[in-house]
This record gives sequence, C-alpha cells and structure tokens, in this order.
Amino acid sequence: MSISETTTTEASETALEDEADLAASGAGVPRIKSRGRNAAETILPPLVMGGFFLTAWYLVSYLVLDERRRFLLRPPHEVLQVGFLDWENFSEILDGLWSSTRVATTGLSISIMIGFTLAIMMSQAKVVERAIFPFMVTLQAIPILAIVPLISFWWGTGERSRVVVCVIISLFPIIVNTLFGLQSAERGMHDLFTLHRASRLTRLRKLMFPAALPAIFAGLRISAGLSVIGAIVGDFFFGKGDAGIGQMLRKYASQLQGEQLLAAVMMSSALGVTVFLLFGWIQKSAIGRWHDTSTSGAT
Repeated sequence: MSISETTTTEASETALEDEADLAASGAGVPRIKSRGRNAAETILPPLVMGGFFLTAWYLVSYLVLDERRRFLLRPPHEVLQVGFLDWENFSEILDGLWSSTRVATTGLSISIMIGFTLAIMMSQAKVVERAIFPFMVTLQAIPILAIVPLISFWWGTGERSRVVVCVIISLFPIIVNTLFGLQSAERGMHDLFTLHRASRLTRLRKLMFPAALPAIFAGLRISAGLSVIGAIVGDFFFGKGDAGIGQMLRKYASQLQGEQLLAAVMMSSALGVTVFLLFGWIQKSAIGRWHDTSTSGAT
C-alpha cells in the first residue's frame, strides 16, 4: 500500500470516528423545542418588558415628579382604580370608544371601496394611473389641519366630517398596495393568458387579483390602524354628535383628570391593536394556505 493510500485510509477512519462521537453526544442533531419552551420564549419577553415599563412608570410618578405635579403622570394602580374599576368613568370611556369605532369602520369601508376602484382602474390603463396617482399623493401630503375649515364648511362639524377625515387618512395605503399587488403578477403568466386570448375581466379575476392578495391585506392592515387615528383626530376638530374617544381625551386633559386620560389613551391603543390583529387574522384565514408571510428562518 502506498503512502497516499495509507494517509487517505487514516483520514477516512478519523472522519468516521468523529461522526460517531457527534452522534453519540447528540451534537449536530437539530433539537426540537418543547411547547413549554416556545411558550416561554413568546410570553416572557413582553412580560419582562412590561415589568420594566411599570417600574419606570412608578419611578417617574414618585421620584421624578413631586406631589403637586403628580397629576401629569398618575401611578398605575390609581389609573386602574379610577379609570377602569370605577364603572361610571369606564362606561363613559367605552361609549366614546364605541362612537370612534363606528366612525373608523365607516371611513375604512368607504376607503376600501374607493381605493379598490381607483387601483383597478389604474392597473388597466397607464394613462389613468398617470392622471390619478399624482393627485392621490398630493391628497396624502396635505396636513389635515390645513383642510379642516374646508371639511367643516362642506360637511359640517358632526360625525360626517369625522368620517371624511378617516377616509382622507386611510385611503392612500389601500390604493398604493392594491395597485402594486395588481401589477406584481408574473410576466410569463400574462403571456400565457394572452396566448389563450383571455379577456381583461378574466385576467383581472384569475391572475392579477389572486397575485395581489398579500399586498392588498398589507394595505388593509395599515389603513385599519390609520382609520382609528383618523377617527380620534376628527374628534378633536369636530365636536358635534356623539362624543368620541378624542373628545374624551380633550375633556380629561382640560380638567386635569390624569387617571381617566391615561385610561382613555390605553383604550384607544387597544382599539388600534385589535383592528390590526383582526385584519391579520383575516389575512391568515384567506391566503395563509398558499402564501407564507412568516419569517420562519428568523431566530
């Protein structure tokens, strides 16, 4: 046996021994995480972060602020007792939240109808896209405060004006994401539909719309949160009609009712998170079977 053959044989035997050692020790074998560990990794980080947040809240309330200025940031237990456990205060907040929810839902529904219609029109003809899109960008760039006098002049100062604010704020993401999704279908698939002489309606229904669903739901989730913001912002500017959560915030701030103010802020945030999660659940139910949007490779 030659020297090279002997060296090769020894290297092979060494590699086999190393693999056997790794197999015996369990190294190199992917470990499947238990359900308990997965649950702990999911739940513990927000709990720890929440504990740090509450600790910082107490420190600011009792150490940074003196007693005369403690109304600026009431401690958590007082907010819980006055804002949530006192039914009179909490029911008032719930009434305002329901009014804002109704306005946000109406505005979002109108935005979805207008946004889908405009996006479909722009996807079918470039000249329509060039004609409409610049004005949509301009509308998105206009500060709401600058057009409040016009809104109140045209639609009054009641619930209708609040709905208009929701539409203005939440319309643009729906248009942009829907248009992007409709234009994202593969060119080869378009050629295939052209080969079979498919009509515009067939192409839109069977090719463009299914390909656009992920982008559409992304736009809906963004616009859903913006519609809640629009309802609250509209409450600040237009006070007639049912009092929304925005009017509650103004009232509590003007009367220095810190506990109710923080409780109303928390409920407003909870409304936005709930709407966002709702559309995430609808997205998963609608397209989760064939479109995986999760970052499964992240650690």
